[in-house]
Amino acid sequence: MDVENRPELELIVQQIGEAVLVTTETVDRLSQNIEALATHVQQQGYQVFALSDAVQTLTEAQHESLKRLDRLTETLDRLVNAVDLSDPPPT
Repeated sequence: MDVENRPELELIVQQIGEAVLVTTETVDRLSQNIEALATHVQQQGYQVFALSDAVQTLTEAQHESLKRLDRLTETLDRLVNAVDLSDPPPT
């Protein structure tokens, strides 16, 4: 190895080492950001599941309410018909 080239080589090795360190730090930060994003996405998944479950429950409750409303309407129709039959028409 030429003594003249040694400082240049040392400088290049030092720059490569610094670049590796900076790259490692960047990859570490990126890894942390990806981990935080994955956690956030997972939490949103849980929220979507909970929302879906709530919508399903509301749908079932509405379906039951509509069935009861239909029964009430039928009962009221029968009641109105019974009242109409028991009242003689005016003369």
